[in-house]
Amino acid sequence: MPVIHLCRCQNASSVWRTDDPDFTACFERTALVWAPCALLWLLAPVEIFLLKRSTENPLPRTILNVSKCVLAAVLLIVQLASLAISAQRYHAGHHVRAVDVLTPIILFATIVLALLLTVLGRRRGVRTSGGLWTFWTVLLLCAVPEFRTRLRAAIGQTGSEQPVGPFVLYMVYFPVLFGEWLLSCFADTPTQQRGEKAEEEKPCPEGSASFLSQLTFAWFEPMALLGWRRSLRREDLWRLDTSHMCSTVVAEFNRHWHGLLHSTQNAIIGFVSDPSEPAWHGYFYAVLMVLVSVLMSLVLGQYFLLMMTLGMHVRTALMSAVYTKALTISNSARRESTVGEIVNLMSVDAQRFMDLVGYVCMIWSAPYQIGLAVYFLYQELGASVFVGIAIMVVLMPLQLYTSRLYEKLQLKQMKYKDMRVKMMNEILGGIKVLKLYAWEPSFEQHVLDIRDQEIRVLRKTAYLNAFNQFIWSCAPFMVCLGSFATYVLTETDGVLDSRRAFVSLALFSALRFPLAMLPFITASTVQARVSLKRMNKYLNSEDLDEHAVSHDDAESDPVVVEAGSFAWEATAPPTLQDVTLRVSRGSLAAVVGMVGAGKSSLLSALLGEMEKLTGRVNVKGSVAYVAQEAWIQNATLKENILFGRTLDEELYNRCVDACALRSDFDMLPAGDGTEIGEKGINLSGGQKQRVALARAVYSDRDVYLLDDPLSAVDSHVGKHIFENVIGPEGMLKDRTRILVTHGIAHLSRADLIVVLRDGRVSETGPYRQLMDNRGAFSDFLLQYLTEAGAEDEEEELDEIKHQLEETLGRRELQRKMERVRQDSESRASQGEGSPRPATASRSASVTSVEGAGSVRRRRGSAHPHPHPEGDGGPPPAPPVGVTTEERDARGRLIEAEKTETGKVKLSVYGFYARAVGVLLTLATFLLYIASEACSVSSNIWLSTWTEDETSFNDTDRRNVYLSVYGALGVGQALFAVSASFCLFTGLLSAARLMHSHLLSNVLRLPMSFFDTTPLGRTINRFGDDVDTLDNALPMVISDCIVCFCTVLGTLFAICYATPIFLAVVAPVLVVYNLARVYVSTSRQLKRLESVSRSPIYSHFGETISGAATIRAFGKVPEFTLKSEELVDDNQTCYYPSMIANRWLASRLDMVTAVIIFFAAVFGVLARDTIEVGLVGMSISYAMVVTQEFNWFVRMTSDVETDIVAVERIKEYSETPQEAVWVDESRPRPPPEWPQSGRVQFNNYQTRYRPGLELVLKGIDADISGGEKIGIVGRTGAGKSSLTLALFRIIEAAAGDITLDGIRISDIGLHDLRSKITIIPQDPVLFSGTLRQNMDPFDQYSDDQVWAALEHSHLKMFVKGLDAGLQHEISEGGGNLSVGQRQLICLGRALLRKTKILVLDEATAAVDLETDDLIQATIRSEFADCTVLTIAHRLNTIMDSTRYGRVGMEVGCN
Repeated sequence: MPVIHLCRCQNASSVWRTDDPDFTACFERTALVWAPCALLWLLAPVEIFLLKRSTENPLPRTILNVSKCVLAAVLLIVQLASLAISAQRYHAGHHVRAVDVLTPIILFATIVLALLLTVLGRRRGVRTSGGLWTFWTVLLLCAVPEFRTRLRAAIGQTGSEQPVGPFVLYMVYFPVLFGEWLLSCFADTPTQQRGEKAEEEKPCPEGSASFLSQLTFAWFEPMALLGWRRSLRREDLWRLDTSHMCSTVVAEFNRHWHGLLHSTQNAIIGFVSDPSEPAWHGYFYAVLMVLVSVLMSLVLGQYFLLMMTLGMHVRTALMSAVYTKALTISNSARRESTVGEIVNLMSVDAQRFMDLVGYVCMIWSAPYQIGLAVYFLYQELGASVFVGIAIMVVLMPLQLYTSRLYEKLQLKQMKYKDMRVKMMNEILGGIKVLKLYAWEPSFEQHVLDIRDQEIRVLRKTAYLNAFNQFIWSCAPFMVCLGSFATYVLTETDGVLDSRRAFVSLALFSALRFPLAMLPFITASTVQARVSLKRMNKYLNSEDLDEHAVSHDDAESDPVVVEAGSFAWEATAPPTLQDVTLRVSRGSLAAVVGMVGAGKSSLLSALLGEMEKLTGRVNVKGSVAYVAQEAWIQNATLKENILFGRTLDEELYNRCVDACALRSDFDMLPAGDGTEIGEKGINLSGGQKQRVALARAVYSDRDVYLLDDPLSAVDSHVGKHIFENVIGPEGMLKDRTRILVTHGIAHLSRADLIVVLRDGRVSETGPYRQLMDNRGAFSDFLLQYLTEAGAEDEEEELDEIKHQLEETLGRRELQRKMERVRQDSESRASQGEGSPRPATASRSASVTSVEGAGSVRRRRGSAHPHPHPEGDGGPPPAPPVGVTTEERDARGRLIEAEKTETGKVKLSVYGFYARAVGVLLTLATFLLYIASEACSVSSNIWLSTWTEDETSFNDTDRRNVYLSVYGALGVGQALFAVSASFCLFTGLLSAARLMHSHLLSNVLRLPMSFFDTTPLGRTINRFGDDVDTLDNALPMVISDCIVCFCTVLGTLFAICYATPIFLAVVAPVLVVYNLARVYVSTSRQLKRLESVSRSPIYSHFGETISGAATIRAFGKVPEFTLKSEELVDDNQTCYYPSMIANRWLASRLDMVTAVIIFFAAVFGVLARDTIEVGLVGMSISYAMVVTQEFNWFVRMTSDVETDIVAVERIKEYSETPQEAVWVDESRPRPPPEWPQSGRVQFNNYQTRYRPGLELVLKGIDADISGGEKIGIVGRTGAGKSSLTLALFRIIEAAAGDITLDGIRISDIGLHDLRSKITIIPQDPVLFSGTLRQNMDPFDQYSDDQVWAALEHSHLKMFVKGLDAGLQHEISEGGGNLSVGQRQLICLGRALLRKTKILVLDEATAAVDLETDDLIQATIRSEFADCTVLTIAHRLNTIMDSTRYGRVGMEVGCN
């Protein structure tokens, strides 16, 4: 039934064309009531769905929700009363309109629905309802006209009679309705849960905020104001909502893995040009424009929040997926991806997906906006608009071509970025070796070469971006010019008046945003596509075969290998062949063999780390694994041993004592609470090995795989550990143990001995059986006996000799020993490079106990005290008066990352501006200002043209206007592209320069910095922060400058058109001070977010290095959870930053709505005095300023937040450095220095860092040239500190050191370090060729390199490689055994052959035969050199001419 019949409405056209507008009573009682009711019924299914999904606890009854129900009940009573009045009138014989019955019924039913939703919401724990708030808001707004009508009727303004009953009811209805709406603006109080955790005391207020607060982001207000009053701290942040946590997002990821503005502006300009229209029409249009602007702001605010949250979830999921993959990827696939590449996947590639998601809807909405604008343009300009469309179509193929070119450049840039980050990861990981060898310049140049290639690609990308921006900034003007020119030249009535021109111009401006976004979207899409390919390749790479090792509990023996062949890659030759092995429950199996025989590979095969080519492997029960190179976490000693298990005090103490760690705890500053640096930087090799062993023992597993854990400890400690841990009476006596060893002392107590040779099992059996076999094992023992000397433990030697005599007979034993001795001496004298079972005659091995290696003899101690590792006497008592807090503080090694507070200092901007260049900076600003001047001038010129009626018929005059208009557009484009080129050139030069400064300074930082700074924190500077300099900052600065110039031009144009607008500018700018609140908060949130990123990468790097151990212990879920917690912590900092962005946007949109309103109102007020063209221009600019002003403030903030990357790089660029490499201010030592190698310590004292105690106290020593000095002392006595002092890794606190009469403190570090050679404790190699690892400066010929390899017994091995000297070493030397890496370090020393040689565990990882060949090489090749040998054992220093003991009081000689 038509509405007019329902209420007999009069003609509604009089509502609009009158000076006293009002809705009809019919419209007020039907459309304005039924529409809100229909809205709620439409929203009800959505509300019910959301209620069903809610998992919250029911809400308690509060004043708020009870009041809502009471007011709803009052509204129901009013509707019933209204129906009663209608019924009474009907029975009284009065005429009753159908609407008077239908409307109360509809309202009653709808309010009942609202009441039901309110009650259900409370029961389902829903604190606020968007649907109900929308309903009450719309119903209230629609009730205002009827409320106004009834009031006017009551006071007699309408001339119609107002019945008392309905009037009274409505006067009750409206205030109650307002109260109901007001209550809906607040959220209910949640139920307080008992036993809430402490960290839940600061939940994110978003979840408890009302719908209105969420819509306007008002819930963020407290944090914004707090950030403005003072710098935010981590504890100020709210807890991350569960919906954003990794546990929620990753689970979801894994499941999937496996034309209104045109009409309004047209009306305003039409109103100004038509004096006959009522004045209220103009104000109505102005208000309508504001409402549209506010509505658009609210909708866009929620859209961007939704998309940014989705982007954050995508990044969270991808980071977690990359981390999880790193723990399951196979070794062959792992070699295809370096640590640097994987870190980039987590940081850069995941971020690119996040950036794209925020604008992904623009992929379809941009063409849609363009389509709408073209449609409206056709209404104004007719067929002429298709000329503009043709211009856009022509530009599309060019855009396609540039996007493909951009993709190629992106691939190249990511390739170079990966190479650079990978190289930095290796450099920082091996920084100590670089400093000892003075190799920093070579590696610095290598990184700079990669960086230069990266910069060349970035420069091409920047120029392509500038060209893209030029094309698409020109596009709207070219389309505009083409359409205008075609219209005035071809249309018969082609009069370009003000209304047509500026409505069209506004539509062309509407084209600017989608057209400007297209290159950005294209670039982001291309970047995301490149990242997708990289991510896809990595995530789909091969995993470790979960079925390579079976776990059949029905198997009788815990460890079984049947005819197994294994390789590190499926396509590579097998490393182990035809291995058959059975280890019974509770037995001890010892695995022996030469370097490269496959001992460590056998354990890896049992762990499932290798590719199983053939055969079967079964391991029954849980496994513990001690790697050859001990993996230590950046945590306290206790946390390293517990490894995530709960503390059992008794078991813990037994493990500590059994692993001989008690004395170490007593010496450490905070005992077992001492923090251990990355890779165990502040522990010796022996301490690391014993901590790893204690971790395994405490884990209480069924099967123990021990990869030579006794290699890094002396004989006494080795004996102690074997007896108390590994041996038949040790803590593991009832467990199955497989022990890889090169030692002999404990083999007789093994239940089974496995002898490996060339990847095959040559012999297996008990000790006595292998002795009787007279095979390889018997020869192995003969070799050991031949090398034994008087300093060795007589009991051990007598036992071995007695066993061999029983097997061979005394005469046969002596004959074979003599043959072995003669054969090995012959080979040693010939310098053969491929060791055989027989060895050279016994010589003192040059070694240190506290090393990390695989081959070691356990004999004579340099100080035969019974304490572990020769601890001479009781451990030092803790200092008197030291509190627990002080002790804990001393135990902290890793310093918290420094976070700047407050505004970014002007010095940071100055630092960046100087890097860019003052001239380029000024030129960029001037060119952008000139471009904007051309833009504003073209619009003023257009307004003049459209007001000049003579040009309508004067062709020449029209052509002049058209030509000047076109010239101004061309000038705008040329100035803009010139500015872009200048800007990108300067910013890329700055990025290159700042990276160079950062790299140079980091390589010159003292070792104390690296000891206390996690590697991931420094990598973060070279990764994310440099990426910000390269990509984010140039775009943000470019947008900021463009927006700044546009805002200035916009304000100038509006003020030029309506000078009275100047009165509004000042208050508006004051209100825009909101930006200061935002910038203060956002800046600090960005800093906190940057700081929280570093632990993610540190933990990731730590995980990769210990992946085998983590998998062996079954700790993958725990480490994945830790990574997710770190990501959540990062998101906790990022999410408020994202909300701050939307909080600012919503408020700035309100301010710019005011600008639009006043621009329109001033145009209405001055319509009799102002030109129509200027009004059109003013309104057009006001429509643009909303977007430009907001974008400018946002870009200003983004500049300040992204400039934090510059601040962080500047911090590292200005960190105090070590002494200069080459001191040009003083005479440099002669090239042949030192000639004799004399070393003098004169009352030398030193400490590791300022504020710490002295580690060397008053050392006095005079070592003549050519002397062989043995340096002994217990753990912590200062032996290693002595060598570090010699290389000036640590500087003197008092006294000095002289070499051949020259004080080492008087010369540059490289002049010193290049003249001394050290064979360091840890064999560190870098990715690159083998030759580069031997000779990074390319100083020596190939013949010299081959000679060094021959003397280090690697010549035959290298000759057997396909590439020879050019053989590629994988990251960290992963494709070589530890022993081979140690031999390469020996080769480096032989190649340098300086007059002073320092030996620190020189033969830590080689077998007995190779050990003696190396000793013979050292004796012959360094006969005339001064050799300083650090050792714990006498057999290591038997060749020494003198001995020095770093004595009982730590650091004293």
